[in-house]
Amino acid sequence: MTPKVVLVTGAGGYVGAHLAARLAANPDIERVLGVDTAPPAKDLLKVMGRAEFVRADIRNPLIAKVISSARVDTVVHAATTASPPGPSRRTAIKEMNVIGTMQLLAACQRSPQVRKLVVKSSAAVYGAGARVPAVCTEDMAPKELATSGYAQDAVEVEGYVRGFARRRPDVPVTTMRLTNMIGPGVDTVLTRYFALPVVPTVLGFDARVQLLHPEDALAVLERATTADHPGVYNVGGDGVLTLSQAIRRAGRVAVPVPRVAIPAAARVLQNARGVDFSHDQIQFLNYGRVVDTTRLKRDFGFSPRWSTRQAFDDYVHGRGLRPVLDPARLAGLEKKLSLVRDDRRGS
Repeated sequence: MTPKVVLVTGAGGYVGAHLAARLAANPDIERVLGVDTAPPAKDLLKVMGRAEFVRADIRNPLIAKVISSARVDTVVHAATTASPPGPSRRTAIKEMNVIGTMQLLAACQRSPQVRKLVVKSSAAVYGAGARVPAVCTEDMAPKELATSGYAQDAVEVEGYVRGFARRRPDVPVTTMRLTNMIGPGVDTVLTRYFALPVVPTVLGFDARVQLLHPEDALAVLERATTADHPGVYNVGGDGVLTLSQAIRRAGRVAVPVPRVAIPAAARVLQNARGVDFSHDQIQFLNYGRVVDTTRLKRDFGFSPRWSTRQAFDDYVHGRGLRPVLDPARLAGLEKKLSLVRDDRRGS
């Protein structure tokens, strides 16, 4: 059933603002409210169209008044985030992710008008490590539980969502576990990482990564809001890239660093480029993460338009990333090295 009044959290960010805009363009939806602690940038505000921005903090119990006074029937929780990176922001981000989710769900539980909940979650709930399967399915339990960072937040958030579903069995809940988003319009830990001219990698590891284009993320969240598909779904583009392949496609230079030296390298990069790596991010760079999207295609009826490779290439082209080393000069150097090697073999 098409919702009448939708509330979208995280409307100050890219995903929340664009999702609110998409829903507002649906003539069957009477009203769309986008809430956040700070208004979106002017360009995002223009994109939102007839969607109304409401400055509100979901960590505050007053969010219940916003839901009740507007008679919201569908809540889309898109405020959970790992950005902006940086240890100084970690406490604020955790409060928004975890405490904000608790207060929002409490407000939804008390509202008799709310009849649908959609949650933007993350594939980070599966963890990253040697014990994690090569491909993660929705039914598997986490093998490498995170003890800090955004991955821990995602696990806690989903725990509260399951608790809400038990207390309000009359409200269908749809949880979308998105893989890492990458595209020209989003600013994440990963997009900053691949923009570094010299990219540190973990020595001896070449993680497999599965990526999601923002357009597919928005499309799947819109479908989850306007159609009835309760359940948990993995969302990611088809195919994978190894970390080394992605770095080469971005024209960057990979520098393998021993695992124990990654924190030191991260501190140097943080000072230079505003990049920060938490423990769960380092684990991801070690092992990567790939999810199974069979349930998404079969039961939810959605197939991403952008593959992992296409999403990454769009990010590279959209950001205007140029090769750090001149390809012609690099090819010439490789040719010279090849000749030297052949000469040595001949002798």
